[in-house]
Amino acid sequence: MTKPKKKAKEWLQEPFDQETQRITQELIDADNEELVEAFHDDLAFGTGGMRGIMGVGTNRINRYTLGKNTQGVANYLHEQFPNKEEISVAIAYDCRRNSRSLADVVAEVLSANNIRVKLFPSLRPTPLLSYAVKYLDCQCGIVLTASHNPPEYNGYKVYWEDGGQLVPPQDNEIVKRISSLRFSDIKFKKQTDKIDILDEKVDQAFIRESVAKASFRLNDGNDNRSKLNVVFTSLHGTAITLNPKVLEQAGYTNLNIVEEQAEPDGEFPTVVSPNPEEPEALKMALELADRKNADIVIGTDPDADRLGVAVRDLNGKMTILNGNQAMLLMTWFLLHQHGEMKGNEYIASTIVSTPMMKKLADHFKVDYQETLTGFKWIADVIKRHPEKDFIGGGEESFGFMVGDFVRDKDSITSTLLICELAAYLNSKGSSVYEKLIELYKDIGCYHEKLVALVKKGRKGAEEIDQKMSDLREDPLKQIDGEPVIRVADYKKQVSYDIQNEKKMKLDLPASNVLIYHTASGTKVCARPSGTEPKIKFYISVNAQLEDVAEYEQLKHQLEKKVQRITSELGIT
Repeated sequence: MTKPKKKAKEWLQEPFDQETQRITQELIDADNEELVEAFHDDLAFGTGGMRGIMGVGTNRINRYTLGKNTQGVANYLHEQFPNKEEISVAIAYDCRRNSRSLADVVAEVLSANNIRVKLFPSLRPTPLLSYAVKYLDCQCGIVLTASHNPPEYNGYKVYWEDGGQLVPPQDNEIVKRISSLRFSDIKFKKQTDKIDILDEKVDQAFIRESVAKASFRLNDGNDNRSKLNVVFTSLHGTAITLNPKVLEQAGYTNLNIVEEQAEPDGEFPTVVSPNPEEPEALKMALELADRKNADIVIGTDPDADRLGVAVRDLNGKMTILNGNQAMLLMTWFLLHQHGEMKGNEYIASTIVSTPMMKKLADHFKVDYQETLTGFKWIADVIKRHPEKDFIGGGEESFGFMVGDFVRDKDSITSTLLICELAAYLNSKGSSVYEKLIELYKDIGCYHEKLVALVKKGRKGAEEIDQKMSDLREDPLKQIDGEPVIRVADYKKQVSYDIQNEKKMKLDLPASNVLIYHTASGTKVCARPSGTEPKIKFYISVNAQLEDVAEYEQLKHQLEKKVQRITSELGIT
């Protein structure tokens, strides 16, 4: 008997309900790849929590896999807070199919373990959950979401008392607790009196703080905010619950919402993918922007932690900024508006993001912290350095943090920040796009591209593992004719200086990431996604921009260079 079939047979008895047993029997009878995919593995925590396809099986999101994980979290909470009179956990959920019912399952299990649950009454953005953990003095927070994954996915992210996601050793300790459990160990008998339904006080507090953190005095008291013509789409997600309110409270009254995408809907009927990283996702918003002659377009993903931004270029055409560009501009604005530096300020980004963040930090003479991929690592830096002042930062995957009041990427506050930047520059007779080119001239012109290869299922995971193994065993020697001078292997936590034949230890936790560097600053990174069935290649090239008038020509040259590299790597 195969391992998947053996695991599946365990689901033909209690504690599994009759419907689950019926579906499991059908899978066993069919005895095909669907059975293997459902039971060949157990879902585990990744870069952004636990995500998977919904359905029956140990490798699927369902009442039992989430229940088992939540039981493990509950056991760990009792271990970590033995003297706490009452442990409390905040729970939020997004627009996806089954998110509400799965949130109820999580609440049931926690309450059955004598833990106070503070449950939002309806769908809410992920950054609000991160904020609520600290605001409500909770020891933990859980949000039911699969972020921008396709409709068949769901999952959850777990936050600790600082408002940041779990990092080692906590995540590994919880995984151990989960692994030691049987499904029969899950406590499903809820204590209704332990579940509190939240009112709007948390929402209102978040809105006030978001506006306070991301709005600035603009130019000479002119009504620059109401003049800014904004198009916004929530892509059927949760941002619709807060984003318009934050913008309105800050003074942005000229707001055009893409109504066809305003209704929360886990099927995401108007887009191929509800991911603002994909240009297609902003198609309807860009069309509305042209009809309304808008200055800026903003789109957010289903759980409202990522944002895509489009602005008008020098020819008046709407162009989508990539995540590195938006991050660079927002960080510049925060630093520009900060005033006198005290010497303890810093910004942060990740190893796969643009090198321009480090150059920007040097330009403003502030510290720069570089972390592994994922905002949980930036939140960890904030937690470990309370004596320092975190200004802001983000990563290339269209995420940004404004200060530390939210400890995860936050599209709500970032939406306001990018509007403030646009209104400020408009008042100066400039524009967001012009400012971007100025930054390229001042600190170096970089061009980045992300190539993500989708590899679904068990076989896809094996292909990804093999690709990373091949890159380690037979590393790149050249990139676009330039010799590779350094290879950073974050799994082995070693950086190899090829020219001088030296090794240096990398002072970051182990992670399955490889980064190749050339003398000219070209960078190629390979990394399996922690949340999607993908292997990602991040490419960064650069050149010196002598005059802003030469930008388009230089941009074209850098694009050609990236095309040569992707062709060379066989990932076009």
